[in-house]
Amino acid sequence: MKGYSINVEEGYKRIFGINIYYKLYRVKGSNRNLVTLHGGPGGSHDYLIPLADLSNYGINVLFYDQFGCGRSDDPKDTSDYTIDHGLEELEELRKQVFGNDKIVLLGHSYGGALAIAYALKYQQFLRGLIVSSGLSSVPYTVKEMRRLIEELPDKYKTIIKRYESLGDFKNPEYLDAVNFFYSQHLLRLKEMPEPVKRTFEYIGKRRTYEIMNGPNEFTIIGTIKDWDVTEQLYKITVPTLITVGKYDEVTVNVAQLIHKNIKGSRLVIFENSSHMAMWEEKDKYLEVIKEFIDQVYSLNMVK
Repeated sequence: MKGYSINVEEGYKRIFGINIYYKLYRVKGSNRNLVTLHGGPGGSHDYLIPLADLSNYGINVLFYDQFGCGRSDDPKDTSDYTIDHGLEELEELRKQVFGNDKIVLLGHSYGGALAIAYALKYQQFLRGLIVSSGLSSVPYTVKEMRRLIEELPDKYKTIIKRYESLGDFKNPEYLDAVNFFYSQHLLRLKEMPEPVKRTFEYIGKRRTYEIMNGPNEFTIIGTIKDWDVTEQLYKITVPTLITVGKYDEVTVNVAQLIHKNIKGSRLVIFENSSHMAMWEEKDKYLEVIKEFIDQVYSLNMVK
């Protein structure tokens, strides 16, 4: 690690008539750019902050809160709560921050779906794509989560099914069972890191998660419920890294489906992680991401 000069810039960019919050770790003299996409939909960039450490290795790292998320404004029109709107917002932000420069795009969870959607339309602006615990099909991902529910202890499985049949997603008993699912498949740490807490606080304050996703991670009844681009994945030809946790709610099977359909992609499974390997296996996760970015820029230099 060299002694890079890093400037942290944060504020708002005006995109499609609303204010979008961003935070950029810019390395003096570097043209290696990583843009990160948080999950939810409806979360915030906060929980991805371990990736800021990559700036110590000469990589510009851009975080932002998507429309209706975190510190950013709600979209002007309710019809904008879509993946298509999200990818256009991303492209506009890329132009405003990096101009004509290409980027490596890292999307986590829902952000992985958004990253795939962006790659399918704008891959000419990508040097590389990282799909981290992401998905290409909401229906298939939900099917996999329901499989995980079937594997829960009978107590929790029964409670989840009972209250779902009643449409009672706020019952304390149901929420307790949901939290048990999360402890197994979302974050397997005894203590939730403060940045992760902040993201969940934003999800609770804002309405985007409920509009686009639904009441919880495995009950997706919002605007993204039918989204599926698996059959288009073959069109992605940029270097692609896919990462997933062994115990991930967005399962290894979901990651393997993406891996199988993007020719030449690399799949890394974090054996001690669920959905947040950037916290559960932070050092290993960052090393895998750094190695991929190094390789991508070396390949592009050769070309």
